[in-house]
Parts: sequence; C-alpha cells; structure tokens
Amino acid sequence: MSEDKVVKLGAKKKEHQHKGENESSSDELVYCSFCKRPNTQVLKMVKGPGVNICSECTMIAVQYLILNDRMPSAEAQQILDAFWGKARK
Repeated sequence: MSEDKVVKLGAKKKEHQHKGENESSSDELVYCSFCKRPNTQVLKMVKGPGVNICSECTMIAVQYLILNDRMPSAEAQQILDAFWGKARK
C-alpha cells in the first residue's frame, strides 16, 4: 500500500522513476469536492477526473449506504469499527 496521501485514479506507476521526478505531485494541494478540506487535513485523498474525495467523506458515504438498510452485516460493521477506531487515535 502506498504512503502517498493523494491517490490518482487511473494513474500509471512508472517502474524506472528518477528521484525528484514526481515531487510536485506529492506536494500538490488537493481539495475534497465534498467537504472542501485539503489533503493536508485528511488521511487520504482520491483524485479523479474533475472530482476529488477524501477518506473521511468516502467513509461517511459508505456508512450512509450501509446504514440506509438499517442493518449492516457483521463484516461491514467490523470494517467500519476498524476504520473509525484507527482514525480517532
């Protein structure tokens, strides 16, 4: 798993990348299209074509979709508990 805070959808990894070649993308300021927070204030950011979403907004959306049925599966609940427990630390 990559440690980059901004993950670009559809981005291809270069096998032979020279040091410093991709520095600007890791320092790039990217804002969530939903909550407007920058990537410096969130755990992760997914950058898509014309839209970005942070990990927190993604989890809110997932929780809404799961809880909309009023009964999350045990597996889904474990994933949510693991994420929110880790995010709070």
